[in-house]
Amino acid sequence: MSIDSQIKEMIDLAKRDRLQIVSIKRESYSAKASATRPIFNELLEEVRNDKFDGILTWAPDRLSRNAGDLGSLVDLMDAGKLQQIRTYGQSFSNTPNEKFLLMILCSQAKLENDNRGINVKRGIRAKCEMGWRPGPAPIGYINRSYNGVKEMALDEKRAPIIKEMFERSGLQNQSGRTIKKWLDSIGFTTKAGARLSLSQIYRILTNPFYYGYFAYPSGGPLYKGKHEPIISKQLFDIVRNRMNAIVPENKPAWGSKKFPFKHLFYCGSCGSRLTAEEHFKKRMDGGKNRHVYYRCTKSTKDPDCPERSITANMIVDQILGLIEAGIFDDVVPNGMLFKRIEQHKRITSQLIKDHGIKLTKRDHFRNFASYTLKQGTLAEQDGFIRGLNIPLFVRDRQIFRRIDKTTAPSFNIIH
Repeated sequence: MSIDSQIKEMIDLAKRDRLQIVSIKRESYSAKASATRPIFNELLEEVRNDKFDGILTWAPDRLSRNAGDLGSLVDLMDAGKLQQIRTYGQSFSNTPNEKFLLMILCSQAKLENDNRGINVKRGIRAKCEMGWRPGPAPIGYINRSYNGVKEMALDEKRAPIIKEMFERSGLQNQSGRTIKKWLDSIGFTTKAGARLSLSQIYRILTNPFYYGYFAYPSGGPLYKGKHEPIISKQLFDIVRNRMNAIVPENKPAWGSKKFPFKHLFYCGSCGSRLTAEEHFKKRMDGGKNRHVYYRCTKSTKDPDCPERSITANMIVDQILGLIEAGIFDDVVPNGMLFKRIEQHKRITSQLIKDHGIKLTKRDHFRNFASYTLKQGTLAEQDGFIRGLNIPLFVRDRQIFRRIDKTTAPSFNIIH
């Protein structure tokens, strides 16, 4: 019965038996846990202070379904503060037999409550093992019933957008903020009409449900779902690995500076390493633009080396130009870089096969390099250059794989 119905029945009982009602208290908190109901605790305190000495309630389990609260009621009866508890069909006074019966009824309610919880958990576990995730469908899916069976089906409107989110993160190395700007620009919303927050975007990109598995409860065991996946496991792993790499690199210790190409180049004039420095230029709107320059350390032979600095953007553009020209075609990347290029190749090939497009080895390498150097994290950019396993030189703001002996002085490079 509703709380209002219970109150009406107990008021009628009080009128019939000529009982004086001092106050009416209502509370919707569960009686399952001990000492968690503020109104019930208030009731106990008022009994201790002799405001009233009896309680009217619809049934014993409305008062307690846990040992702690039941003990508090019995203690008040033992102390003579609580003379009687009246329910719709029973009465419990301060006598051994009636207190014992009260404790049995409340304990029975606790047993039923505990068993109900076990049965619910067992049912949820069975549903998970069958491949169906309990609860509302994640964004990109909808809940529906088919032939009496509840299932999660693709949301035809939102599923393609969710897939593109993963592709933008994993294949184009776009950040969460970049993806959010794109989603907002196309007017993407949830079924409730709300835009996705940045935290929601990260939860989507780390949710295994989208490749066909789910954890229930959160952090629990992983189950294979019967729902249709939106993405492949390979794409999910690429996104996850990239996001794992972002955390330590994008949140360096206070005061530290990260330069992806530092110590990866040699000066083409004197053979010294290049170092990096940053400068900030104030904008009209009051903000600042950050510019990174790489210059010769002048630490090998010539302290007066005339080489000028080169910007990070110039380095990226020139490396991509060298790749396009085939200068790196004979390069064998190290194991980690090779693995990442192959992952990118498999995913890209899978995505474009339906369009009849075929890419060469150089195309795959160029696409991977472009994504990494232009939109990748600092760690990914640094790892790409190191993974090439070749020395690179800068002279007159131009990058070379090797020094032409007819146009540059000779020097020794110590690794």
